[in-house]
Amino acid sequence: MLSRRDLLLLFVAVAACGAPFGGVFREARAGPRDAKQRLAELTGGAEQHKGGVKITLPEVTDQARYVPLRVSVDSPMTAEEHVKAIHVVAERNPTPAVASYHLGPANGKAEISTRIRLLQTQVVVVAAEMSDGSVRIGKARCKIIGGAGACG
Repeated sequence: MLSRRDLLLLFVAVAACGAPFGGVFREARAGPRDAKQRLAELTGGAEQHKGGVKITLPEVTDQARYVPLRVSVDSPMTAEEHVKAIHVVAERNPTPAVASYHLGPANGKAEISTRIRLLQTQVVVVAAEMSDGSVRIGKARCKIIGGAGACG
């Protein structure tokens, strides 16, 4: 019969080796497929077209907790033609959906500026939902350097 101490040591050893129970201790991460699925959910499954979305994101940063992001979408922002929403998705964060912004003609410009947290080097995808039902897509990659990452 195993003592509690032996059982605890066995459990820690199994977890450290990455055996089936080791997954309990690992951080869940999404992948590009998860991000694409989440983006489809956010945009109602509308067909996505490249272009018309400008993303300003640093190519390299050592500040993964505070990555500056600026998005602008080509749109006159009139009642007839405007951006309804801007969705930001990070392909390799534990939860891909980072933020959604809802806009209308009264905004005047289809621009947002914020800071996002990235877990590791990855692609950030931005979808702009237009008033005519179309969806425009833009992508940018940010390389995370340094040991601290976004943990902590």
